[in-house]
Amino acid sequence: MNFLTYSFRAVTHFAVQAAFIFLATLSVNAHAADTFVIKDIRIEGLQRVEPGTVFSYLPVQVGDTFNEEKSAEAIKALYTTGFFKDVQIQAQGDVLIVIVDERPTISRIEFTGMKEFDQETVRKSLKAVGVAEARFYDKALIDKAEQELKRQYVGKGMYAAEVVATVTPVERNQVAIYFNIDEGPTAKIQEIKFIGNQEFSESTLTGMMQLKTGGWLSWYSKDNLYSKQKLTADLETIRSYYLNRGYLEFAITSTQVSITPDKKGIYLTISVKEGQKFTVKDVRLAGDLLGKEDELMQLITLKQGDTYSSAKLTESTKAIAEILGSYGYAFAVVNPQPDIRRELSEVDLTLVVDPGRRVYVRQVVITGNAKTRDVVIRREMRQYESSWFDSSKIDLSKKRVNRLGYFTEAEITTEDVPGVPDQVDVKVNVKEKPTGSVSVGAGYSSTEKIMLTAGINQDNAFGTGTAIGLNAGLGKINQSLTLSQYDPYFTDDGISRYSDVYYRSSKPLYYVGDPDYQIKSVGTSLKFGVPYTEVDRVFYGTAFEAFQISSSVNTPQPYLNYMQSYGVAAPGYPATLNTYNVPVTVGWTRDGRDSALIPSTGSLETLSAEVGTPVANMEYWRLYGKYQQYHSFDKGNILSFNGEVGYSQAYGSNPFPITKNYYVGGIGSVRGYAPGSLGPTYYNTLTGTWLPTGGQSKIVGNVEYTVPVPGTGVDKTLRTFVFTDGGNAFGSNLNLVLRYSYGIGLEWISPLGPLKFSYGIPISPQPTDNIQRLQFQIGTAF
Repeated sequence: MNFLTYSFRAVTHFAVQAAFIFLATLSVNAHAADTFVIKDIRIEGLQRVEPGTVFSYLPVQVGDTFNEEKSAEAIKALYTTGFFKDVQIQAQGDVLIVIVDERPTISRIEFTGMKEFDQETVRKSLKAVGVAEARFYDKALIDKAEQELKRQYVGKGMYAAEVVATVTPVERNQVAIYFNIDEGPTAKIQEIKFIGNQEFSESTLTGMMQLKTGGWLSWYSKDNLYSKQKLTADLETIRSYYLNRGYLEFAITSTQVSITPDKKGIYLTISVKEGQKFTVKDVRLAGDLLGKEDELMQLITLKQGDTYSSAKLTESTKAIAEILGSYGYAFAVVNPQPDIRRELSEVDLTLVVDPGRRVYVRQVVITGNAKTRDVVIRREMRQYESSWFDSSKIDLSKKRVNRLGYFTEAEITTEDVPGVPDQVDVKVNVKEKPTGSVSVGAGYSSTEKIMLTAGINQDNAFGTGTAIGLNAGLGKINQSLTLSQYDPYFTDDGISRYSDVYYRSSKPLYYVGDPDYQIKSVGTSLKFGVPYTEVDRVFYGTAFEAFQISSSVNTPQPYLNYMQSYGVAAPGYPATLNTYNVPVTVGWTRDGRDSALIPSTGSLETLSAEVGTPVANMEYWRLYGKYQQYHSFDKGNILSFNGEVGYSQAYGSNPFPITKNYYVGGIGSVRGYAPGSLGPTYYNTLTGTWLPTGGQSKIVGNVEYTVPVPGTGVDKTLRTFVFTDGGNAFGSNLNLVLRYSYGIGLEWISPLGPLKFSYGIPISPQPTDNIQRLQFQIGTAF
């Protein structure tokens, strides 16, 4: 019986592998046996690898003619899979026998001494280099993983970090990998030096960098810890600074990072070549301008005689590409070509326009919405199917979908239609988030003290976009139970509808010592909103309200006077007044803010009117207006303005309802004064204090400057601010004397909602004012 054995022993280094394969081939050629036709193939030595996997890699199969060349190919093919550390091929008669010795697999990967990185994040990075649980062990890959870990530590400025991998065999041909890490100290930046800068001082350039040599907040911001990523960003910031100030040929020639022998200190040396400062001599358009040269020229912000600015040039090319996109040219390209005249320090700019082909949108494809119905997303789309592609409508559609609040992410992309050069598909991909909540909790406020709350809310009920809610609150001053429903698309035209039914019980501020004195109300309301532009909406609605005021011997005189005007509570106690109201409301709002939660640009304008109709016994009218404006600056700084005016009067035989009074003071109006304490007051002879009653009119103004907390970059979730406020509430006779304050505060977008803390200092307060410097609330802007 002919017996032929070919074997190949595994080794790790690629060059040695190649040599062994070469020698194996020579051996096969030297001891060749007769060729034969394979009748059967047997695999021996498998533990985890499936036989089918081996057969899929074998370059031979039953029926093939086997020879020395086929043997060498089979050995090489099986070994290069990385599954085996030893491969043998034997031929016994016309049966081919493949004997393998599997590599061990990695059972687990553990880290000891790792504090700087999240272990799961590191596991993912090691997986990218081939080291992961359930994969085959390879010493070369483990060495590579060690280097990858060291590289990550170096990127964090931890040059002294040591990483040692230990391989421990375990049962069933497996190994456990332990990465033992000594992170060592983090290298701190000792010096940042610039070479070659003439026009701008070293302090100016270092002032723009994230990396610093350290300061009193460095323990928090860690800006003195070296990071390769931060250095790359800083170099780009410096490059942009020069390019935006005319230095067209500016270049960073070298960057040297030196570390002290103890690996605790880093010295940065940045060499720059500033070049000349260039002025724009001429700006021209070239290419296919589609007959819109005048329109496109108006979009160029870089004019003749201006100092060259890369930012303005980029802004201009982007604006041209976007306007062409709004005409259907989805793939427009604007290529600026500078013509530099160094002897005159001038540059001519030619913007070459290539609009590409004009395209239609074949279809809008929506993916990722397992719960939300397609129609909820499609009705927010302003880019329609079978129409010209319009980039401005794509952007608007993305904003509208994101504003729904049903998704953690919403992306809109375009994709060419195969074989049709003038059509694209618009793809909307969303990632849904939970929109329902069941909550039971307790809270504390500086006014209410302990508050208990419970609620069931669903912002996207059954995927229809309709919001429903049942909420209850129990506090020292206010108790409430509300059932509400909001349908943003009550009609296909986008008319919204809001309705609710509620019960409320409250005690006016600062009168909580009287257990018999309170105001109860039950009611229902219905309101419709009609959009007539993308940012404008008109509201109108009506309601029914029933008020019950209960009095006692301690009830404040203004409330007793109001009750007596209806013939109640004169002179006995206790007494109860029941009044009814059927108000009609109309309003208009224009919301051009970039965000309702954390606005940074745009404005919000609101006007509304409410009239208590003669159908009930509360006859009055109220006018209210609000204007907010936001301006964004570099590094997340935001300047905000807020103004509010309210005015109301009675028009019937009964006085203006005291339950409709405006209250001013505290967060949301004039900080530094107790909530609702400003305006008309009543002297309580029992307590010897002045107590507020609210007013029929109010004026409030606020200016606020917000910056991210140092060390958080441009993070908007944690911000500090300074402010100045002014305002007051007034009685039936306007006496425009305002109260003012200034102060500082902190905003935090917490898991519970937006939290706002402020410390306000009143300006020239009066002896009767109720001062409350430290205040907080859960709320939004101002």
